[in-house]
Amino acid sequence: MGFGELLEQVGSTGRFQVLQTTLLCIPMMLMASHNLLQNFVALVPPHFCSAHTNLSQSQMSAEEALLVTVPLDQTGKPERCLRYAAPQWHLLTKNRSSNSGKEGDTNAGLDVDLQGCSDGWTYNMTHMKSTIISDWNLVCDQRSLKQMGQTVYMGGVLLGAVVFGGLSDRYGRRILLLISHLLMAVSGTCAAFSTTFPLFCLFRFGCGMALSGVVLNSFSLIVEWIPTSVRTMVGTMTGYCYTVGQLMLALIAYFIRDWRWLTLAVSLPFFVFFLIAWWFHESSRWLVMSNNPEQAIKNLKSVAKCNGRKEEGEKIDMKRLQETMKKEMSCSQGTHSVLDLFRTPTMRRMTICLSAVWLSTSFAYYGIAMDLQKFGVDIYLIQVIFGAVDIPAKVIMVVSMTYIGRRTSQCGALIIAGIAVLINLLIPYDKQTARTCMAVLGKGCLSASFNCCYLYSGELFPTIIR
Repeated sequence: MGFGELLEQVGSTGRFQVLQTTLLCIPMMLMASHNLLQNFVALVPPHFCSAHTNLSQSQMSAEEALLVTVPLDQTGKPERCLRYAAPQWHLLTKNRSSNSGKEGDTNAGLDVDLQGCSDGWTYNMTHMKSTIISDWNLVCDQRSLKQMGQTVYMGGVLLGAVVFGGLSDRYGRRILLLISHLLMAVSGTCAAFSTTFPLFCLFRFGCGMALSGVVLNSFSLIVEWIPTSVRTMVGTMTGYCYTVGQLMLALIAYFIRDWRWLTLAVSLPFFVFFLIAWWFHESSRWLVMSNNPEQAIKNLKSVAKCNGRKEEGEKIDMKRLQETMKKEMSCSQGTHSVLDLFRTPTMRRMTICLSAVWLSTSFAYYGIAMDLQKFGVDIYLIQVIFGAVDIPAKVIMVVSMTYIGRRTSQCGALIIAGIAVLINLLIPYDKQTARTCMAVLGKGCLSASFNCCYLYSGELFPTIIR
């Protein structure tokens, strides 16, 4: 049985596993907060060009100042990126003398010069007191920078997966987890105090890298200290931590409406997590594979003591370790690389198919979950709904995988999600309820597909799950 036999001897589901798994899962909740933080810190408030600097507003209301400064678009709303080159006082006169209420007609037939917002923008801060959009005017010609900020963050996630995944095999899961927690705390704190948008992107890139390090190494420490029989259940429970994190984000953002304080609120706890992580035990299995059997035995005895099996733990010595893990130790002598996934036809087919599923699921999931403002519903409400839908979705997926099979369940979830997303494209923008319902259905199915992908990856590629 290899390492599993030693794990049973010291207690495979005892006090130690419960405590360590719980402490490793708590930071997972704030992973969702960082992943979806863009929905709130980069919320685009309603905006229009500020009035001319020489325009006296002392004797007119804000609505009247807006009327003579900013033209209306085809829907009757103020233009976001254009204003009159000079105040149009005659519009104010017409507006006061007109009782028709059709303000959009006051611009008809007029040939007036327009200009950009040279004096800045005025923002309607209803949902947030401040965002990176209002602080750095990332609107109009600069509106693409909002997406760039999220792209930079996801680039950090990608690089972090490569860097921390590889380094954890060389230096251990625990030390890389410590570094990831500290990097997240420092990068998140610095992002909150950023004075320019490039600095903000730089520190968010660090947050993205740290997120990958935390997730990968936490998952490794969890599964390598529990028996195979409970990994599916524990993996599902870990997934629910991310779901709870989405609900927590809506609650935190509702009460903290300044983007700097919000970023601090989801980053500072990682200083505490960094201190807690010093207690974690390095994976004894990894220690054996890394030719450090003495420390592996020491950790196993410590786990046995924590689980109330001190006498059983004392029976583990070098001879017992070598006899039990002889096969695993012999396999560790060889070297493996990502090319091993493509050497045989069967592995090549599984790798390509699973990669395609991961790509399609991730692309659609984050496309929906990271731009909630486009649904036209209260941003806090939609965040709660999108988080809550994961609960029944994952339960249904677990039941479906148990009785129908994982491949069929995965296909069904992806097909339903794809249909929901395509239907959403056909629904008119003003049908907000219908669009939101389709999006919620699609997001729930994609979340269930994510859960299935993790389990598939863990079973098909157990030695290279990262």
